[in-house]
Amino acid sequence: MDVDKKYFSNITTRERAIFEGAISMGALFHQFVGTPVNKYTKNGLEKSMEDSLRLQPAIEDVNVKIRFDKLKESMTEFDYTSLNGDMLDVKIYAKVDNVKAIIRIEFIEELNYPLMYVENITED
Repeated sequence: MDVDKKYFSNITTRERAIFEGAISMGALFHQFVGTPVNKYTKNGLEKSMEDSLRLQPAIEDVNVKIRFDKLKESMTEFDYTSLNGDMLDVKIYAKVDNVKAIIRIEFIEELNYPLMYVENITED
């Protein structure tokens, strides 16, 4: 079966690249927010998030950074906290045919909010 023809013929390649990156970002957010984390597990959690999302269709690369400043201020007396959106700085690089989309989440201070947005789109 030609999945692209059957399920994605009603959108452009550009829209599909954005869709693939955005659906993966939403999955990352809802899958990992709430995960226990501390300064010792931060790097391993970042790598696990990257590795799992790279398995998704059309995802070329993923760069996850957990902001240590936000992690540190959320720390409990038990020396860990739960991951939240304020801590995430993530870029997902999606590619469909010749279109590349970078989907990002980062905490925007002036909004006081972890915003997901399309950072860039290019065509080869």
